[in-house]
Amino acid sequence: MADSLVIIPTYNEKENIEDILRYVFDISPDFDILVVDDNSPDGTAEIVEKMKNEFPSRLNLLNREKKEGLGKAYLAGFDWALKRDYAYIFEMDADFSHPPKNLITMRKILHANEADLVIGSRYLKGQIGVANWDLKRILLSYFASLYVRVITRIPVRDTTAGFVGYKREVLEKIGLDKIEFVGYAFQIEMKFKAWKKGYRIQEIPIVFVDRQKGKSKMHGSIISEAAMGVIKMKWKSLTGKI
Repeated sequence: MADSLVIIPTYNEKENIEDILRYVFDISPDFDILVVDDNSPDGTAEIVEKMKNEFPSRLNLLNREKKEGLGKAYLAGFDWALKRDYAYIFEMDADFSHPPKNLITMRKILHANEADLVIGSRYLKGQIGVANWDLKRILLSYFASLYVRVITRIPVRDTTAGFVGYKREVLEKIGLDKIEFVGYAFQIEMKFKAWKKGYRIQEIPIVFVDRQKGKSKMHGSIISEAAMGVIKMKWKSLTGKI
């Protein structure tokens, strides 16, 4: 077993899943993978199941009964990981929007004890690291992160980032059973609670590339959950409930 686990949540990712799994396995022997599939009707889980014969000690599949949101999928993955001996646990999308090669740098930072949580960030040093986005999406994402920083005061540039690596201790101590949000706000809540507990956060620059295959899972209710969720989190922190 490797010391690091990459959790990849999936729903209808048959176009991407085999390629992303092979890419991660090729870049380093330090990473195992857990695919958390929300009962994809397109056969994503079946592809993973077949590949387990090729990577029996490195590839794992967690089948869930239904689609309940990104946060629920990751929480199930975290629970699975913490029942095993992984030292470092990563979140990554299946569609290559998060560059898998950056996993190596992120793991090195955690392994060298330079941070407790590392983020692949799109918004560092005055740059916007995205590709194939239209202006509307760039502005929405950038100002969403700015909004979170203004409300919460968290010293993170890309608060909504979904490419994240954790030391095991962070997930053990953060209070996963009290995580409330399931969509866009889930990523914000995880970072905010880690920061409030005093864990060290470091961001590294990445270029986020819009998916080339499959369909985006983003929709309006996810964004509205995030907008209201930030205010709720800030209020709880002021009243001592976080």
